[in-house]
Amino acid sequence: MEVGISVFLNLHKNNHMFSKGQIIFGVLFFIIFAIIIGFTYRKDLKLHKRFYSGSIWVLLAFISFILFIVAIKYFFK
Repeated sequence: MEVGISVFLNLHKNNHMFSKGQIIFGVLFFIIFAIIIGFTYRKDLKLHKRFYSGSIWVLLAFISFILFIVAIKYFFK
């Protein structure tokens, strides 16, 4: 039993979730991805204004519906 615990403790000490290279890759990927998404959004801004002009009302209706469901849950608990 002692051997099992000591092996677990040794693995736990040396167990890192991500290497330094993986962290650098993840951060760079996120930054570059965000920049590309930003440029793409700016490029399509005219199309968004033209075709999705009333979509804010759909979003507000959806959020209101979710809040309504949560309110019902707490009032009739």
